[in-house]
Amino acid sequence: MPSYTTADIRNITLVGHGGCGKTSLTEALLKAAGAIHQVGTVDKGTTVSDYTDEEKEAGSSFYSAVTHCDFEGKHINIIDTPGGGDFTGQAITSLYAADTAVIVVNATAGIEPNTRRMFQRAAQGGRCRMIVINKIDSDNIDLPGLVEAIRESFGSECLPINLPTGGGSGVIDVYAKAEGDSDFSSVEEAHTAIVEQVVEMDDNLVEKYFEEGEIAPDELHGTFEKALREGHLVPICFAAANAGGSGTDSVGIDALLKVIADLAPNPGESNPRQFSDADGENEVTAEADPSKPAIAHGFKVVIDRFGRMGVLRVHQGTINKDTPLYIGDARKPVKLGHLYKVQGKDHSEVDQAVAGDIFAVLKVDDVAVNVVLHEEDNGLVKMVAPPIPEPMFGKAITAKKRGEEGKIGDAIAKLEAEDPTFKRVVDPTTGETVIYGVGEQHLRLVMEKMKAKYGVEVDTHPPKIAYKETVTKMAEGHHRHKKQTGGAGQFGEVYCKVEPADPGQGLDFVDELVGESIPRNFLPAIRKGVEQAMQQGALAGCPMQDVRIRIYDGKHHPVDSKEVAFVTAGKRAFLDGFHKAKPVLLEPIVTLEVTVPTGSMGDINSDLSGKRGRVQGTDMLPGDMCVITAQVPLAEVSNYQSQLKSVTAGQGSYTMELSHYEAVPPNVQQQIVAQHKPREEED
Repeated sequence: MPSYTTADIRNITLVGHGGCGKTSLTEALLKAAGAIHQVGTVDKGTTVSDYTDEEKEAGSSFYSAVTHCDFEGKHINIIDTPGGGDFTGQAITSLYAADTAVIVVNATAGIEPNTRRMFQRAAQGGRCRMIVINKIDSDNIDLPGLVEAIRESFGSECLPINLPTGGGSGVIDVYAKAEGDSDFSSVEEAHTAIVEQVVEMDDNLVEKYFEEGEIAPDELHGTFEKALREGHLVPICFAAANAGGSGTDSVGIDALLKVIADLAPNPGESNPRQFSDADGENEVTAEADPSKPAIAHGFKVVIDRFGRMGVLRVHQGTINKDTPLYIGDARKPVKLGHLYKVQGKDHSEVDQAVAGDIFAVLKVDDVAVNVVLHEEDNGLVKMVAPPIPEPMFGKAITAKKRGEEGKIGDAIAKLEAEDPTFKRVVDPTTGETVIYGVGEQHLRLVMEKMKAKYGVEVDTHPPKIAYKETVTKMAEGHHRHKKQTGGAGQFGEVYCKVEPADPGQGLDFVDELVGESIPRNFLPAIRKGVEQAMQQGALAGCPMQDVRIRIYDGKHHPVDSKEVAFVTAGKRAFLDGFHKAKPVLLEPIVTLEVTVPTGSMGDINSDLSGKRGRVQGTDMLPGDMCVITAQVPLAEVSNYQSQLKSVTAGQGSYTMELSHYEAVPPNVQQQIVAQHKPREEED
């Protein structure tokens, strides 16, 4: 049994922009707590978190990494996440497993695009939030100005819980009102601000505070947790996690560990997770109670030469190796066999995992990212959580060597299991394989990993844009399928209405038949034909979405009517209506955040406008930099990295995320449709 209880557990995930020092901060926390003997460095590839070959070579995080330590009787699970825009899916899935999101801000760079994104994602997921301003010992920084910028950007609820001293050489605790002076503000003022922010959550405490003028930190604990849960307080800490050989030159790390241990919520104090079945009808709120039936979910999968490892968070109950668990909607439970605690690439066996803990299992093939494991046969298959980025940057791939298609398929299947933001689609028109990722860097990493890990190389074609098709008005469709070949023939006739459906609905198949003009046992066949047409597309070979079809009449033959006849009749009746319903091509619109020197702002705005982009706003950053936010068609920025490098002389960077789909301009649609050569449909 573990030496700690649910109340002793603290689950935190470090998120933020690339280069803000999350991995070095993880190293410093582990060293200060005694979990490691020496601080590793990113440059040398010796950190606990960045342990893969590709991370060591790049000197950057690409995957989330789970670590843990013990400090003052508390067991702290720490998830280090990548900060690159192409890899935010890894960071977002880690938020599901944590109770507190620690948003790390680089003191020299200030609030960067992914800082904003992860702060908002954590709020959407109902996570408690803390901010750590890292690298406070850097030269030429304006910490008071950065704190003010954080409060302006994220709200007045962001308040320092400690303050830097000695020019960034130390920190002082303002929550406990320690004796001493800080580099800015005053301990007294900062203490008053945070206490007044907390007592606002409780009328009795407000009254006591105004009567007595002070409330001891111990009396504020429960209200402090409530303020964190409801986002009424976002504490700010200061640190300098330097990658030194001994770790003695790090600043504020012991203070940060103490804040996490004393003030961060345990699993029973954080916002509970909601689980449901596939239809959302059977809902369960998990309670961090070790005695209740177990509920857990997978948030990370690693596949290597030893097999498949799934990393899970327990939300309710206690799990041991013999606990029977249903995985997703499976009808038979499984036993996990062995449980492990994870420390980067290493893992050690444990007897059990209590509510709130994070553990791993090996060689359980059905454990996947976002899959729910549950002790009761209640059909739970998903957890309510913020969506992850939609993979939308595509490349068509072919094997470099003949006969390796099977190896490529196996490699891609394993990569899909590890990465929920990577997917493969076989184009129904051309038959070619198209892989999709969040961005160019993401797909480049995938292909490098395919070569290094699985020994397969691919050739690529220009990026494929994930266009979709839909309709804009209602129209009627009809088709009679009649085929006679000497014996029993084929007959089916379908009348339908095709019209727009609600956004995000996909296909809405409606039965409006009256009587037995078509026996209802043929409706699944009609639907199958419609789904085939939806997948293959009718304008440019792109999948259709948000279409409603109403089947209202038809005819059948007592002998010749069979499923294959109604598959064809349904498909062609639908296509007949689709072409009459003013079809349009939809293109993905991405939200682009471009970070450039202020001197390049005019050129970038002009360039984005020329790409059919709509500039949403501009924020100024320290160091004579700015962030331009715009919505742009993905087709116009599929090769934006090289364009941005040219305009900014290599000083610009960007992140993008799918925003929505909208109709392409008629002239663009004409060009796309003209380039498409649809296959002739087989009878």
